Amino acid sequence: MSRDLAVVIITWNVRDLALQALDSLYADLVTSGLSADVYVVDNASTDGTAAAIQASYSEVRLTASAENLGFVRGNNLALRQIGFCEGADPETLPRAVYLLNPDTITQPDATRTLFEALFSASDVGLVGARLTYGDGSFQHSAFTFPGLRQLWTEFFPTPGRFLEGRFNGRYSRSVYQSDHPFAVDFVLGATMMLRREAVLQTGLMDEQFFMYCEEIDWARRIHNAGWSVRCVPKAHVIHLGGQSSSQIRPQTVTRLWTSRLLLYQKHYPTWKVALARQMIILGMRRKITEAYQSALSDTDRDSLIAAYQTVLQLAQKS
Repeated sequence: MSRDLAVVIITWNVRDLALQALDSLYADLVTSGLSADVYVVDNASTDGTAAAIQASYSEVRLTASAENLGFVRGNNLALRQIGFCEGADPETLPRAVYLLNPDTITQPDATRTLFEALFSASDVGLVGARLTYGDGSFQHSAFTFPGLRQLWTEFFPTPGRFLEGRFNGRYSRSVYQSDHPFAVDFVLGATMMLRREAVLQTGLMDEQFFMYCEEIDWARRIHNAGWSVRCVPKAHVIHLGGQSSSQIRPQTVTRLWTSRLLLYQKHYPTWKVALARQMIILGMRRKITEAYQSALSDTDRDSLIAAYQTVLQLAQKS
């Protein structure tokens, strides 16, 4: 008989956070009634993450990669280890897979609640939890697919009332206060639980994305295959946010916008791609000017400007 769930966590230099994530996950799994295996792929951490996990959780199926595979390739590696490949027999696979960030703290019953929501209707292919920050404050957990309006808010003055609404791809905070799952375009990649059939039908994550936007691309493909996506407010997970990517901010800027450009080219019509490129070009020029005027140290300012210039060149060549 196949397992209920396979959980996948990708780590990179977040030893203490990863142990905290595993502590809270396993505590929740004990009371969930679910049969589950946990897979961790460590992306060549230098802080002892892999050794610490192995010492504390011998039951974790740990892969210590010799290179930083990134979020997408790391998850795909684990999914292949689980058995997701072309021609796989669904009955040999877990009923669901759960991609969980290492900077999360699972709250009681969150895992079971997500699992039940995933199988609450035959068309549900992907669900995500309600997220809060570490201080308990609200965090947007799901979004509409990005368009030109969201790009505008990235670079140009926008009234505050538009930043928290559909203009900027946000759902009303009131829907998060409901006990009922609500339909969304995509959920944040920190908590993504997918039905095995949805993964088999749409394939794994697109490895053209190193990190960022991969969950948007996957959700689009899941929608296009006829599945629905839902956010589940009753499933609460604390998401500390950006603990790995914040370690290398200029590189993060480059990776983020490289992925966004790829996403637009993959899913936008030609005219919208052209407009998006022009907005990014103007926006990066604004950010370069702002960086020159900032109070950053010379080293930090130069590194950030170099990242903006790289994105500017990418947008001009796309």
